[in-house]
Amino acid sequence: MTRISKTDEQWREALSHDEFMVTRRKATERAFTGRYWDTVDMGIYRCVCCGTPLFASDTKFDAGCGWPSYFEPLDPANVREETDTSHGMIRTEVLCNVCDAHLGHVFPDGPPPTGLRYCINSLSLVFEPADET
Repeated sequence: MTRISKTDEQWREALSHDEFMVTRRKATERAFTGRYWDTVDMGIYRCVCCGTPLFASDTKFDAGCGWPSYFEPLDPANVREETDTSHGMIRTEVLCNVCDAHLGHVFPDGPPPTGLRYCINSLSLVFEPADET
């Protein structure tokens, strides 16, 4: 896996202000406001920073939380988990394993088969619709 590293200036040039704040500064978009929280189309969700494929639409489910939620990553090698102790909580942060973009958090309250809920900011993703041919 080839890692991608850029300066803050390079990331700011490549991303919108809000995408930069979420992916590079670990901000969180407001619930029910993201571009993909209610998307039901078939396709692949990629990292907005580097294009790495992260989640497939067939693992997306309505968690009722207002963020896109998935029960597993497309390829576990493409995401990394770290302990997040910010805001007086202990959570598991999910990052892109290629460019270190903050994606969101994973919780143990998802559906079968994994029981996991990858709660991901829409601003950290770009959707690639499935080819309909």
